[in-house]
Amino acid sequence: MKYSIKVTEAKNQEGNVKGFATLVFGDSFKITNIAILENREKDSLFVSMPRYKSSERDENGGTIYKDVCNPITAEFRKELYDNILEAFEQVKATDGQEFKTEKGEMQMPEFSVTVTPYEREGSNIRGLARVYFEDSFIVNNVSILQGKDKLFVAMPSYKTKQTDEQGKAVYQDVCYPVTKEFREKLYTEIVNQYEIAKSKKEEQALGSAKNQAQSQAKDQFMKADGKDLPFR
Repeated sequence: MKYSIKVTEAKNQEGNVKGFATLVFGDSFKITNIAILENREKDSLFVSMPRYKSSERDENGGTIYKDVCNPITAEFRKELYDNILEAFEQVKATDGQEFKTEKGEMQMPEFSVTVTPYEREGSNIRGLARVYFEDSFIVNNVSILQGKDKLFVAMPSYKTKQTDEQGKAVYQDVCYPVTKEFREKLYTEIVNQYEIAKSKKEEQALGSAKNQAQSQAKDQFMKADGKDLPFR
């Protein structure tokens, strides 16, 4: 996996958040809001990927937070987190100056996409996608939305403290394509996979409805013919 890391120190060092990292795959896809946190009990630092508030609750009724994106394999997780923490130590050694490091030759990353069609009354969401980068890193919560004329893709985002001219909250993408070329390639693949998954879902629903209709027709024929139906 080819990527670059940029790290900065947090302005307020009184809390447990000590720094932030930005990760870029190739020169094509950026992940922001990666936090570098301090575990005061163990007197050590650890990396926390950007998270979102889910609708699930734990056994005590507390909110469960899930990663927006994260390494898939233990090997890549260790490599990535170690490099982020190493970059942070370099920042501290240079009195808070921004530090950037590159691992491997920069080029457009390979990726694959899975999509689950999803529709809810009153919502313009048509599907949810996951993007896998070289089987090492996953991005969740990518939405396929129905626009006025066509479908479009929305990357995971978070609510900022800013508001627009109408007083509405401003949202910022957590991760997103950097280049126009990669954006077109990624978004086209997501929409294509959505259409494929939607067609399969419709075929399965049609087959299920057909089987149910045939079963009902058989039951009615057996009743009309005076035959006892088997117990079920």
